[in-house]
Formats: sequence, C-alpha cells, structure tokens
Amino acid sequence: MLGGLAGGFIAGPVLHGQNDQVAAAPQELTSYRNIVKQVLPAVVSIESRVKPKAKPMAEKGQDRRRSPFNEQVPEEFRRFFEEQQPFEMPEEAPVGGFGSGFIADSKGVILTNYHVVAGADSVEITLQDGKTTFTSKDIHGDRKTDVAIVRIDPKGKKLPSLQLGDSAAMEIGDRVLAVGAPFGLTGTVTAGIISAKGRNGLNVNMYEDFLQTDAAINPGNSGGPLINLEGKVIGINSAIRSRTGGFQGVGLAIPSNMARNVMSQLLAGGVVHRGYLGVAIKNLDPEVAPRLGVQGSEGVVVGQVYDNSPASKAGLKEGDVITTIDGKPITTSRDLQEMVAALPLHKATQLSVVRDGKPKSLQVTIEEQPEEFGTTVSAPRYRRSPKDAENVPLEKIGVEVTDLTAEQAEQYGYKESQKGALITKVEPGSSAATAGLRRGMVIAKVEKNPVTSASEAKEAVAKESLDKGILLQVKTPTGGSAYVMLKANSE
Repeated sequence: MLGGLAGGFIAGPVLHGQNDQVAAAPQELTSYRNIVKQVLPAVVSIESRVKPKAKPMAEKGQDRRRSPFNEQVPEEFRRFFEEQQPFEMPEEAPVGGFGSGFIADSKGVILTNYHVVAGADSVEITLQDGKTTFTSKDIHGDRKTDVAIVRIDPKGKKLPSLQLGDSAAMEIGDRVLAVGAPFGLTGTVTAGIISAKGRNGLNVNMYEDFLQTDAAINPGNSGGPLINLEGKVIGINSAIRSRTGGFQGVGLAIPSNMARNVMSQLLAGGVVHRGYLGVAIKNLDPEVAPRLGVQGSEGVVVGQVYDNSPASKAGLKEGDVITTIDGKPITTSRDLQEMVAALPLHKATQLSVVRDGKPKSLQVTIEEQPEEFGTTVSAPRYRRSPKDAENVPLEKIGVEVTDLTAEQAEQYGYKESQKGALITKVEPGSSAATAGLRRGMVIAKVEKNPVTSASEAKEAVAKESLDKGILLQVKTPTGGSAYVMLKANSE
C-alpha cells in the first residue's frame, strides 16, 4: 500500500507535467485552422482570356486555307470542289491561362504573377466561394519581376483582403503556408518552412531575390500567397525547380517587399520605372581581385558596355571593376543591379572604378531602363570554324590561336575593330580547358597588357608562370568580356 502511494507520489508529477506541456503547446503546432480561415476568403482563382481571332475566308483566286481533301485527289477535282465551296478553317481556339492571386486591397486590387495574366485581353476572377466572379480588363504587369495587378470593381462592397508582411524579417526555418489552386484545385493549403533566402541567378526573372520553401507548390499555385503564421503575405508563389514539372520540395516565391514596391508603381502609373546604366557585369573572382589592384573582393567586373548607354557616355570600359556607386560599396552584381534600379533618373552620380590596377572616378547620368532590356538574349553569330592555316600553338596553356581578321570578326559576331588572338583549339585537360576557355573566344589581354595578334599573345604568355597563375582578359562571341585565371593543373 505504501509502495502504491509512493509510486503515485513519484509518477503523479511526471504525468501532470506531460499534460501541462501538451496543454501549453502553441495552437499553430497542432493546427493552422485559424490562419487558414482568415486567409482563404481573400485568395482568388484567375483565368486569363485572349479573344479568338477569326480567319477570313480566302478570296477567289488567292491561296486558300488547307483543303480537307487528301493530296491524292486529282488536282482538277480538288479545284472544282474548292471553287464550289471555299473551305474556311474554324476560328482559333481561345488562348488562356489559369493561376492564383489574392486581394491586396479591399477596394478591388488583386496581386498575382505577370506570367498568369501576360497577353490576356481580360481575366475572370473567382472568389473562394466559387460563385462570386468578376471580369476585368484593367491589367498591369512587370515581367522583369513577374508581378502583376488586376483591378476589379466590387460595386462599393468591401472585399476580404490580405496584408503584405515584411519578407526581410523571415528567417530560414520559419514556418509558412502556400495557398492557391494547384492543378485547378482551388482553396488548397500546404505547409512548410522557409528553406532559403535570396535565391538568384536562376534565370527565371531579370530581378531575382526568391524565398525558397518546401511547402508544396505546383502548376496553378502561381500568383497565390505565401503566408507567415501571423496571416500576412510574405511572398508570391512564382516557380518551382523540378525535373518532372511537379513538386519536388523546391518552391520559389517573390518576396513581399519586392512585390510591394512594384505594386505601388503599377497602381500609380501602370508601369515600373528603373534606373539604367547599360552594362553587363560579373562578380569579381577573389583570386583575380589582387591582380587587378582591387583591395579585398569588393567590386564587380564590367563584361560589356552597351552602345549609346549612360555607361558608354560616362567612359566606362570593358574590364573596369566598379567598386562603389553613389558612395556605396558594391560587393556583388546583384548589389549593383538593385542600386542602379533605385537611383533617381537623369541625375548625375559618382562611380568609383579600378582600371588596369589604377583607381578612377567617373560621373554617370542614370537614364530610364529600356522596356526590352534584359528580356532578350543574343546568340552567338559564328557560322563556321576559322581556317587552320597560320595557327600559333600556346603550349603552356594548351590552346592554338590565330590573328583575328575582319572576316573572322564578322563570322563570330565581334566588332570589326576588335583586336586579339582568336582561339581555334583548346586541348582537353589543359589549363585553358580547366579555366573554361573555348574555341571562338578572343584573348585581348595577358596580365593587363593588350595583345593584338597571335604572336603577341604567344610572347606574353611565354613570360608568365602557371605556378603563380596567368591572368587573361577574354572576349566572347556573345559580346561579353571576362577575366580568367589560368593555373597549372595538379597531378
């Protein structure tokens, strides 16, 4: 009896503590129901529509639409039937898309992805109840961030809406909910965490700063909200990284802070205004920085300067390293991209650059970014290999080069004024191959010294040591420029 009492005395507090622990657990650990009830009414389904265009009937004597008759029918019979009854192809089927969105303003402003509504003549918005619908032609978007707004007229009715939260405050490991209509299944909610922040370089959008989540995102989720546990939108579900086209644990969302800025400009004027410098840039390799006279690894390398751009007018050159703009240090290409986009237009600002190891200050006047900038990719123009005659071997680095003639410059897409040694062959496994050199590139400088011919390139390379590393500036057929460090391959 005493043993039983003792056992009860010892076990009682343990069991009581377990009950207290379960009772004290935050509600969101066991259910997201309250958040979901708050969020779902403001999430919408979006169906974009493009008006079908009727194909006009062919005029007599003109080339007609494809005849329904088999090609084996004799020509005279086919012509007879076509003249008696000209066949008109049916109207093109309506083109449209389907995605998600959410009401960001109770007066009727819906936030979604640009690719959900791109090219649409109108969109049909369906609220969560499946019965309330709106049709709108008031559509504005920004393809460079993949953000768009749609305005609807609620006829004076106050719509349920969601508040944009602070995406910068989110940390890796924070729990989130993704809401939308994957595969057309409206009102679907999935849960996960923030897996990573600041994802970029994925070539999904021109401006990328994605939140990554493992909350299930599938086709149809695009434009829907990514919600924190306060019920605020911290991202717009935008894309997935997948080998199958379906969910594989890597979803990408546009951060709410970026979406807020774009939305405010679209609401104000229907377009987004950004600053434009007119350069292609690359991050500075830490190994290359000391050879260029750059302290630390701060700065970005100018790979290309576009004609008639603010950069070209300011005297910026390929191979320059931009270290600061408007007095603010630049550490990555993304830093420069974001800073330039936010600079005031038509006002002079200072650039600090390092050119051939020497600091230099330039004044540049930022202009408005052209609408088509960053949306098209030029392909190499070369069509055939250069002649093998007069090739000069650079055995030390494992390439063969020849003088870049005007004919070869035209073939490869270089400017006629471009000088240097054209690479005609790269030995597999060589230092050049390891560094990424390819046939069709042009060696323009060796250790910051210009070379204008194959013989000059051979002489310059011969003076350098692979053990210490040989720095080359190379040009590419796409118009870019890069610094490459060649080193001896380890055995």
